[in-house]
Amino acid sequence: MTEDRQKALVLLQEGQREGVSIKAIAALIGICSRTLRRWGVAFKAQGFSQDCRKGSTRHVVHRFREEERKRVIAIINDERFADLTPNQIVAILAEGKIYVGSESTIYRIMRQEGLLNHRGRTHEPREPREAPVLEATGINQVLAWDITLLPGPIKGQFYYLYMVIDVWSRRILGVEAHERECSKLASDFFDRICRDEEISKETAAVLHSDNGAPMRSLTLAAKMAELGVSLSFSRPRVSNDNAYAESWFRTMKYHQSYPLRRFRDLHSVKTWIDGFVDWYNSEHRHSGIKYVTPNQRHYGQADTICRIRQQTHEEARQKHPQRWSRQPRDWSQPQVVSINHSRG
Repeated sequence: MTEDRQKALVLLQEGQREGVSIKAIAALIGICSRTLRRWGVAFKAQGFSQDCRKGSTRHVVHRFREEERKRVIAIINDERFADLTPNQIVAILAEGKIYVGSESTIYRIMRQEGLLNHRGRTHEPREPREAPVLEATGINQVLAWDITLLPGPIKGQFYYLYMVIDVWSRRILGVEAHERECSKLASDFFDRICRDEEISKETAAVLHSDNGAPMRSLTLAAKMAELGVSLSFSRPRVSNDNAYAESWFRTMKYHQSYPLRRFRDLHSVKTWIDGFVDWYNSEHRHSGIKYVTPNQRHYGQADTICRIRQQTHEEARQKHPQRWSRQPRDWSQPQVVSINHSRG
C-alpha cells in the first residue's frame, strides 16, 4: 500500500469518526468517492488495500522464479516438444511424472518470450515486404500486367487472358488469349508488345505484376532483361498493389457486352476481346483521367480537350455567377500517376 493511500485512509477514518461524509472527504483529497469507499472496504476486510488496476505493480507470491522460467523455456524448445502445443507438452510430461506448470502458464511464458510463432527448428517469420512505389509522368514508363480466367465451353475449362496496360494513359497495349498459362507465352507476348510500342532500354520502363508463376519465371525475367525492362512485384496477398490491372478486369467482366454464358471456343474469346479493347481504348471515358479516352491521353490529345472544357465552364460561370456556389471543377489532366502513393 502506497504512502498516499495510507494517508487517505487515515483521513477517511478520522472524518468518519467526526461524522463527515465519504463524498466530502474524497472531494477534499481530490479523488473519486467510489475509489475512497473501495479502499476503505478493502482495508477493513484485509488490513491492506491492493491496487487492482490493470498493469499495476503488485507482488505475486506464486510467481515463477527465474530458474523455473528457464526450465519451461528449455522444455518447449527441446527437440521432442518443439512442434507441440502446450496442451500436448503438459500431457506428455505428466506421463513421466513431471509437472512444470499449467497450459496457460506455458502459453503466457511463450507469449512473453516471443515463442508463439517461432521456436525450435521452425523458420523465423519473414519481415513484411515493403510496398512497391512507382510513379509515371508519361507513356511507356510504368506498365502493369496480369492474367485472368475466362470460362470455357464446359464447367472447369478456362481460357487465359494475358493483358498489359500503360498505367499513365490507361491504354491497353495488348491482349492475348491462350488455352494455358505459360512463361514462354508470356515472354513472346511481351516481345511483340515492346516491338510494337517501341519500348527499349532507352525507355527504362518498369513492368509491374503480382507474384504468379509466369510473372516470377526466369524465362520472362531473361526476356525483360534483354528488352531493358525492369520488373516490379506486388506484396503477397495484396491485390491493391496491382490495382490498375485488377480494375480493368472488373470493367471488362461487368461490361454489358460480356457474354452471359460461357465462351464457345478460343476463337470466340479472341473475337470478343478484340472488340472490347477497341471500345475501351477509343470510346471509354475513363474517370481516372478526367473522362477522356485512353487513346486521347496516350497520344497527347487530352490536354487540349480539357482546356476546352475548362474554358466552357469558366464562361458559363461568368454568364450566370449566381448559379455557381463554388469554383468550376479542375479539368486539368493528372501529371503523375502512382502505384502506392509515396508517403514520404
